[in-house]
Amino acid sequence: MRHWLGWLLSADTPEGTVNQAVDKAVQFRDKIWNWVTDADMWANVLFAGLRIIFIFILTRIIIKVVYGVIDRSLERKSSRGLLANTRRFSTVGELLKNTVTIVCNFIMILIILSEFHFELAPLLASASVLGLAIGFGAQSLVKDVITGFFIILEDQFAVGDVIATGGFKGTVEMIGLRTTKLLGINGEMYIIPNGTIANVTNYSMANALAVVDVPVKIEQSLEETMGIIRQALQGIEERNNNVVAFPNVLGIQSMSTSEYVVRVTANTLPNKREAAQRQIQSDIKKALEQQALKAAERARQEQAEAEAKAHPESETQSGAKVLADEELSVPTSEQQTARKAARTGLLEQAAGEAKEKGGKPDGT
Repeated sequence: MRHWLGWLLSADTPEGTVNQAVDKAVQFRDKIWNWVTDADMWANVLFAGLRIIFIFILTRIIIKVVYGVIDRSLERKSSRGLLANTRRFSTVGELLKNTVTIVCNFIMILIILSEFHFELAPLLASASVLGLAIGFGAQSLVKDVITGFFIILEDQFAVGDVIATGGFKGTVEMIGLRTTKLLGINGEMYIIPNGTIANVTNYSMANALAVVDVPVKIEQSLEETMGIIRQALQGIEERNNNVVAFPNVLGIQSMSTSEYVVRVTANTLPNKREAAQRQIQSDIKKALEQQALKAAERARQEQAEAEAKAHPESETQSGAKVLADEELSVPTSEQQTARKAARTGLLEQAAGEAKEKGGKPDGT
Protein backbone atom coordinates (compact mmCIF):
# COMPACT_ATOMS: atom_id res chain seq x y z
CA MET A 1 0.00 0.00 0.00
CA ARG A 2 2.77 2.42 0.91
CA HIS A 3 4.53 1.43 -2.35
CA TRP A 4 1.59 2.48 -4.46
CA LEU A 5 1.18 5.74 -2.51
CA GLY A 6 4.82 6.71 -3.13
CA TRP A 7 4.45 6.02 -6.82
CA LEU A 8 1.43 8.27 -7.09
CA LEU A 9 3.17 11.11 -5.27
CA SER A 10 6.17 10.85 -7.57
CA ALA A 11 4.01 10.91 -10.76
CA ASP A 12 3.07 14.13 -12.67
CA THR A 13 -0.05 15.72 -11.39
CA PRO A 14 -2.39 18.06 -13.29
CA GLU A 15 -1.03 20.88 -11.24
CA GLY A 16 2.48 20.17 -12.56
CA THR A 17 1.23 20.18 -16.18
CA VAL A 18 -0.43 23.55 -15.66
CA ASN A 19 2.76 24.97 -14.24
CA GLN A 20 4.73 23.83 -17.29
CA ALA A 21 2.21 25.42 -19.65
CA VAL A 22 2.36 28.65 -17.71
CA ASP A 23 6.16 28.65 -17.87
CA LYS A 24 6.06 28.15 -21.66
CA ALA A 25 3.55 30.95 -22.11
CA VAL A 26 5.71 33.27 -20.02
CA GLN A 27 8.74 32.39 -22.10
CA PHE A 28 6.86 33.01 -25.36
CA ARG A 29 5.62 36.34 -24.01
CA ASP A 30 9.14 37.32 -23.11
CA LYS A 31 10.34 36.45 -26.60
CA ILE A 32 7.59 38.54 -28.19
CA TRP A 33 8.36 41.44 -25.91
CA ASN A 34 12.06 41.21 -26.61
CA TRP A 35 11.34 41.11 -30.35
CA VAL A 36 9.01 44.10 -30.18
CA THR A 37 11.41 46.09 -28.03
CA ASP A 38 14.50 45.13 -30.06
CA ALA A 39 15.72 48.52 -31.31
CA ASP A 40 18.44 47.03 -33.53
CA MET A 41 15.91 44.82 -35.32
CA TRP A 42 13.54 47.71 -35.97
CA ALA A 43 16.41 49.85 -37.17
CA ASN A 44 17.36 47.12 -39.66
CA VAL A 45 13.74 46.82 -40.82
CA LEU A 46 13.50 50.60 -41.24
CA PHE A 47 16.70 50.81 -43.24
CA ALA A 48 15.71 47.77 -45.32
CA GLY A 49 12.34 49.38 -46.13
CA LEU A 50 14.05 52.61 -47.10
CA ARG A 51 16.46 50.70 -49.30
CA ILE A 52 13.56 48.86 -51.00
CA ILE A 53 11.75 52.14 -51.66
CA PHE A 54 14.95 53.66 -52.99
CA ILE A 55 15.54 50.64 -55.25
CA PHE A 56 11.97 50.86 -56.60
CA ILE A 57 12.25 54.59 -57.33
CA LEU A 58 15.70 54.15 -58.86
CA THR A 59 14.37 51.38 -61.13
CA ARG A 60 11.51 53.63 -62.34
CA ILE A 61 13.99 56.45 -63.03
CA ILE A 62 16.31 54.13 -64.96
CA ILE A 63 13.39 52.85 -67.07
CA LYS A 64 12.29 56.40 -67.91
CA VAL A 65 15.82 57.45 -68.81
CA VAL A 66 16.33 54.43 -71.06
CA TYR A 67 12.94 55.11 -72.71
CA GLY A 68 14.12 58.63 -73.53
CA VAL A 69 17.43 57.36 -74.90
CA ILE A 70 15.60 54.87 -77.14
CA ASP A 71 13.20 57.53 -78.45
CA ARG A 72 15.96 60.02 -79.20
CA SER A 73 18.16 57.39 -80.85
CA LEU A 74 15.40 56.13 -83.14
CA GLU A 75 14.29 59.65 -84.02
CA ARG A 76 17.86 60.57 -84.93
CA LYS A 77 18.18 57.50 -87.15
CA SER A 78 14.81 58.21 -88.72
CA SER A 79 15.83 61.79 -89.56
CA ARG A 80 18.96 60.44 -91.27
CA GLY A 81 16.88 58.16 -93.44
CA LEU A 82 17.94 54.93 -91.76
CA LEU A 83 14.40 54.19 -90.59
CA ALA A 84 12.17 55.74 -93.20
CA ASN A 85 9.21 53.57 -92.27
CA THR A 86 7.54 55.04 -89.19
CA ARG A 87 5.61 51.83 -88.58
CA ARG A 88 8.84 49.90 -88.19
CA PHE A 89 10.09 52.73 -85.98
CA SER A 90 7.18 52.25 -83.58
CA THR A 91 7.51 48.45 -83.63
CA VAL A 92 11.22 48.44 -82.78
CA GLY A 93 10.77 51.14 -80.15
CA GLU A 94 8.00 49.29 -78.33
CA LEU A 95 9.98 46.05 -78.37
CA LEU A 96 13.06 47.70 -76.87
CA LYS A 97 10.98 49.43 -74.20
CA ASN A 98 9.27 46.18 -73.21
CA THR A 99 12.62 44.42 -73.00
CA VAL A 100 14.09 47.16 -70.80
CA THR A 101 11.05 47.05 -68.49
CA ILE A 102 11.25 43.28 -68.04
CA VAL A 103 15.00 43.27 -67.38
CA CYS A 104 14.89 46.19 -64.89
CA ASN A 105 11.93 44.74 -62.97
CA PHE A 106 13.63 41.32 -62.75
CA ILE A 107 16.81 42.85 -61.34
CA MET A 108 14.77 44.92 -58.89
CA ILE A 109 12.98 41.81 -57.60
CA LEU A 110 16.29 40.01 -57.06
CA ILE A 111 17.71 42.95 -55.10
CA ILE A 112 14.59 43.19 -52.95
CA LEU A 113 14.79 39.47 -52.17
CA SER A 114 18.42 39.93 -51.14
CA GLU A 115 17.29 42.58 -48.65
CA PHE A 116 15.15 39.90 -46.99
CA HIS A 117 18.25 37.67 -46.74
CA PHE A 118 17.16 35.19 -49.42
CA GLU A 119 19.92 33.08 -50.93
CA LEU A 120 19.90 34.08 -54.59
CA ALA A 121 22.18 31.31 -55.87
CA PRO A 122 19.82 28.42 -54.99
CA LEU A 123 16.88 30.52 -56.19
CA LEU A 124 18.47 31.16 -59.58
CA ALA A 125 19.48 27.51 -59.87
CA SER A 126 15.94 26.35 -59.12
CA ALA A 127 14.54 28.94 -61.54
CA SER A 128 16.84 27.67 -64.30
CA VAL A 129 15.81 24.09 -63.64
CA LEU A 130 12.15 25.12 -63.63
CA GLY A 131 12.62 27.04 -66.86
CA LEU A 132 14.27 24.01 -68.44
CA ALA A 133 11.38 21.80 -67.37
CA ILE A 134 8.86 24.30 -68.75
CA GLY A 135 10.86 24.47 -71.97
CA PHE A 136 10.67 20.70 -72.46
CA GLY A 137 6.98 20.69 -71.59
CA ALA A 138 6.05 23.64 -73.83
CA GLN A 139 8.27 23.34 -76.87
CA SER A 140 5.70 24.97 -79.16
CA LEU A 141 5.52 27.99 -76.87
CA VAL A 142 9.31 28.32 -76.84
CA LYS A 143 9.35 27.97 -80.63
CA ASP A 144 6.75 30.75 -80.98
CA VAL A 145 8.75 33.08 -78.72
CA ILE A 146 12.06 32.44 -80.47
CA THR A 147 10.50 32.86 -83.93
CA GLY A 148 8.76 36.08 -82.87
CA PHE A 149 12.03 37.45 -81.51
CA PHE A 150 13.83 36.82 -84.80
CA ILE A 151 10.92 38.23 -86.83
CA ILE A 152 11.28 41.54 -85.03
CA LEU A 153 15.07 41.42 -84.86
CA GLU A 154 15.47 40.75 -88.60
CA ASP A 155 12.72 43.25 -89.48
CA GLN A 156 10.87 40.73 -91.65
CA PHE A 157 7.66 42.77 -91.38
CA ALA A 158 6.24 45.50 -89.16
CA VAL A 159 2.92 46.81 -87.93
CA GLY A 160 0.96 48.22 -90.88
CA ASP A 161 2.63 46.06 -93.55
CA VAL A 162 0.54 43.89 -95.87
CA ILE A 163 1.84 40.32 -95.84
CA ALA A 164 0.80 36.85 -96.94
CA THR A 165 1.76 33.73 -95.02
CA GLY A 166 0.34 30.24 -94.80
CA GLY A 167 -2.65 31.04 -97.01
CA PHE A 168 -3.54 34.19 -95.03
CA LYS A 169 -3.19 37.73 -96.37
CA GLY A 170 -3.84 40.97 -94.52
CA THR A 171 -2.49 44.01 -92.73
CA VAL A 172 -0.30 43.40 -89.66
CA GLU A 173 -2.12 44.77 -86.61
CA MET A 174 0.14 43.46 -83.86
CA ILE A 175 3.47 41.64 -83.57
CA GLY A 176 4.04 39.77 -80.33
CA LEU A 177 6.67 37.36 -79.15
CA ARG A 178 4.15 34.52 -79.40
CA THR A 179 1.49 35.49 -81.97
CA THR A 180 0.96 37.85 -84.90
CA LYS A 181 -2.43 39.38 -85.75
CA LEU A 182 -3.47 40.03 -89.36
CA LEU A 183 -6.51 42.05 -90.43
CA GLY A 184 -7.98 40.57 -93.63
CA ILE A 185 -9.38 42.54 -96.54
CA ASN A 186 -12.95 41.67 -95.51
CA GLY A 187 -12.44 42.60 -91.85
CA GLU A 188 -11.56 39.16 -90.50
CA MET A 189 -8.83 38.93 -87.85
CA TYR A 190 -6.23 36.16 -88.18
CA ILE A 191 -4.23 35.22 -85.06
CA ILE A 192 -1.19 33.23 -86.21
CA PRO A 193 1.33 31.58 -83.84
CA ASN A 194 4.81 32.76 -84.75
CA GLY A 195 6.15 29.22 -84.79
CA THR A 196 3.93 28.38 -87.79
CA ILE A 197 5.24 31.28 -89.90
CA ALA A 198 7.64 29.62 -92.32
CA ASN A 199 7.38 31.76 -95.47
CA VAL A 200 6.33 35.41 -95.60
CA THR A 201 5.51 37.59 -98.61
CA ASN A 202 5.73 41.28 -97.73
CA TYR A 203 3.92 43.63 -100.13
CA SER A 204 4.96 46.84 -98.36
CA MET A 205 8.76 46.87 -98.56
CA ALA A 206 9.20 47.88 -102.23
CA ASN A 207 7.29 49.46 -105.11
CA ALA A 208 4.72 47.27 -106.81
CA LEU A 209 4.24 46.67 -110.55
CA ALA A 210 0.79 47.17 -112.04
CA VAL A 211 0.13 45.03 -115.13
CA VAL A 212 -2.86 45.70 -117.43
CA ASP A 213 -3.66 43.64 -120.55
CA VAL A 214 -5.84 45.42 -123.14
CA PRO A 215 -7.63 43.15 -125.67
CA VAL A 216 -8.01 44.72 -129.14
CA LYS A 217 -9.75 43.47 -132.29
CA ILE A 218 -7.37 42.07 -134.87
CA GLU A 219 -8.63 44.53 -137.53
CA GLN A 220 -7.38 47.58 -135.64
CA SER A 221 -3.92 48.95 -136.33
CA LEU A 222 -1.30 48.20 -133.71
CA GLU A 223 0.49 51.53 -134.02
CA GLU A 224 -2.78 53.46 -133.81
CA THR A 225 -3.88 51.48 -130.74
CA MET A 226 -0.59 52.02 -128.93
CA GLY A 227 -0.77 55.74 -129.74
CA ILE A 228 -4.30 55.95 -128.32
CA ILE A 229 -3.19 54.18 -125.11
CA ARG A 230 -0.19 56.47 -124.64
CA GLN A 231 -2.35 59.54 -125.22
CA ALA A 232 -4.97 58.27 -122.76
CA LEU A 233 -2.36 57.79 -120.02
CA GLN A 234 -0.86 61.27 -120.30
CA GLY A 235 -0.79 62.95 -116.86
CA ILE A 236 -1.84 59.84 -114.93
CA GLU A 237 0.79 60.61 -112.27
CA GLU A 238 -1.13 63.80 -111.37
CA ARG A 239 -4.55 62.13 -111.47
CA ASN A 240 -3.49 59.21 -109.30
CA ASN A 241 -0.69 59.63 -106.74
CA ASN A 242 -0.27 55.85 -106.48
CA VAL A 243 1.43 55.78 -109.91
CA VAL A 244 5.14 56.56 -109.52
CA ALA A 245 6.15 56.97 -113.20
CA PHE A 246 4.52 57.08 -116.63
CA PRO A 247 3.34 53.59 -117.65
CA ASN A 248 5.18 51.57 -120.29
CA VAL A 249 3.21 50.31 -123.30
CA LEU A 250 5.17 47.12 -124.02
CA GLY A 251 3.32 45.92 -127.10
CA ILE A 252 1.61 42.65 -128.06
CA GLN A 253 1.55 40.14 -125.21
CA SER A 254 -0.54 37.47 -126.95
CA MET A 255 -2.53 37.11 -130.17
CA SER A 256 -5.29 34.98 -131.67
CA THR A 257 -7.26 34.97 -134.92
CA SER A 258 -9.84 37.44 -133.54
CA GLU A 259 -7.86 39.76 -131.26
CA TYR A 260 -4.46 40.66 -129.86
CA VAL A 261 -3.55 41.76 -126.32
CA VAL A 262 -1.46 44.86 -125.59
CA ARG A 263 0.33 44.86 -122.20
CA VAL A 264 0.80 48.03 -120.13
CA THR A 265 2.95 48.16 -116.97
CA ALA A 266 3.47 50.89 -114.36
CA ASN A 267 5.48 51.27 -111.14
CA THR A 268 3.25 52.05 -108.15
CA LEU A 269 3.60 52.67 -104.44
CA PRO A 270 3.79 49.60 -102.18
CA ASN A 271 0.46 47.80 -101.88
CA LYS A 272 -1.24 50.21 -104.35
CA ARG A 273 -1.14 47.98 -107.41
CA GLU A 274 -4.91 47.36 -107.61
CA ALA A 275 -5.77 51.07 -107.38
CA ALA A 276 -3.31 51.93 -110.15
CA GLN A 277 -4.63 49.14 -112.37
CA ARG A 278 -8.19 50.42 -112.00
CA GLN A 279 -7.09 53.94 -112.97
CA ILE A 280 -5.17 52.71 -116.05
CA GLN A 281 -8.07 50.53 -117.22
CA SER A 282 -10.55 53.38 -116.78
CA ASP A 283 -8.44 55.84 -118.81
CA ILE A 284 -7.84 53.36 -121.62
CA LYS A 285 -11.52 52.40 -121.82
CA LYS A 286 -12.62 56.04 -122.14
CA ALA A 287 -10.07 56.65 -124.92
CA LEU A 288 -11.14 53.54 -126.83
CA GLU A 289 -14.82 54.50 -126.53
CA GLN A 290 -14.12 57.96 -127.97
CA GLN A 291 -12.11 56.40 -130.79
CA ALA A 292 -14.97 54.00 -131.57
CA LEU A 293 -17.47 56.88 -131.71
CA LYS A 294 -15.23 58.83 -134.10
CA ALA A 295 -14.79 55.78 -136.31
CA ALA A 296 -18.56 55.17 -136.44
CA GLU A 297 -19.24 58.82 -137.36
CA ARG A 298 -16.59 58.72 -140.08
CA ALA A 299 -18.08 55.52 -141.49
CA ARG A 300 -21.56 57.08 -141.69
CA GLN A 301 -20.22 60.11 -143.55
CA GLU A 302 -18.34 57.93 -146.03
CA GLN A 303 -21.45 55.83 -146.63
CA ALA A 304 -23.59 58.92 -147.30
CA GLU A 305 -21.04 60.30 -149.76
CA ALA A 306 -20.86 56.97 -151.57
CA GLU A 307 -24.65 56.77 -151.91
CA ALA A 308 -24.78 60.34 -153.25
CA LYS A 309 -22.18 59.54 -155.92
CA ALA A 310 -23.89 56.31 -156.92
CA HIS A 311 -27.43 57.86 -157.37
CA PRO A 312 -27.20 61.57 -158.47
CA GLU A 313 -30.89 61.65 -159.79
CA SER A 314 -32.11 60.87 -156.35
CA GLU A 315 -30.68 64.19 -155.24
CA THR A 316 -32.82 66.06 -157.88
CA GLN A 317 -35.90 64.15 -156.87
CA SER A 318 -35.25 64.91 -153.29
CA GLY A 319 -34.91 68.62 -154.18
CA ALA A 320 -38.24 68.64 -156.02
CA LYS A 321 -39.83 66.86 -153.14
CA VAL A 322 -38.52 69.50 -150.86
CA LEU A 323 -40.00 72.29 -153.04
CA ALA A 324 -43.34 70.51 -153.11
CA ASP A 325 -43.28 70.16 -149.41
CA GLU A 326 -42.55 73.87 -149.12
CA GLU A 327 -45.54 74.68 -151.31
CA LEU A 328 -47.77 72.45 -149.27
CA SER A 329 -46.53 74.11 -146.18
CA VAL A 330 -47.85 77.56 -147.38
CA PRO A 331 -51.01 78.64 -145.45
CA THR A 332 -54.42 78.44 -147.24
CA SER A 333 -55.12 82.23 -147.15
CA GLU A 334 -51.89 82.96 -148.99
CA GLN A 335 -52.78 80.37 -151.64
CA GLN A 336 -56.19 82.03 -152.26
CA THR A 337 -54.61 85.50 -152.57
CA ALA A 338 -52.14 84.17 -155.10
CA ARG A 339 -54.91 82.57 -157.15
CA LYS A 340 -56.92 85.82 -157.21
CA ALA A 341 -53.91 87.81 -158.35
CA ALA A 342 -53.22 85.32 -161.13
CA ARG A 343 -56.89 85.43 -162.31
CA THR A 344 -56.90 89.26 -162.35
CA GLY A 345 -53.71 89.27 -164.38
CA LEU A 346 -55.19 86.85 -166.92
CA LEU A 347 -58.36 89.01 -167.32
CA GLU A 348 -56.34 92.12 -167.89
CA GLN A 349 -54.21 90.36 -170.48
CA ALA A 350 -57.31 89.08 -172.37
CA ALA A 351 -58.94 92.58 -172.36
CA GLY A 352 -55.81 94.12 -173.81
CA GLU A 353 -55.64 91.58 -176.62
CA ALA A 354 -59.34 92.14 -177.51
CA LYS A 355 -58.94 95.90 -177.57
CA GLU A 356 -56.04 95.61 -179.99
CA LYS A 357 -58.24 93.51 -182.30
CA GLY A 358 -61.17 96.01 -182.01
CA GLY A 359 -63.46 93.73 -180.07
CA LYS A 360 -64.97 93.75 -176.61
CA PRO A 361 -63.91 91.56 -173.90
CA ASP A 362 -66.53 89.04 -172.87
CA GLY A 363 -65.68 89.45 -169.22
CA THR A 364 -65.07 85.76 -168.70
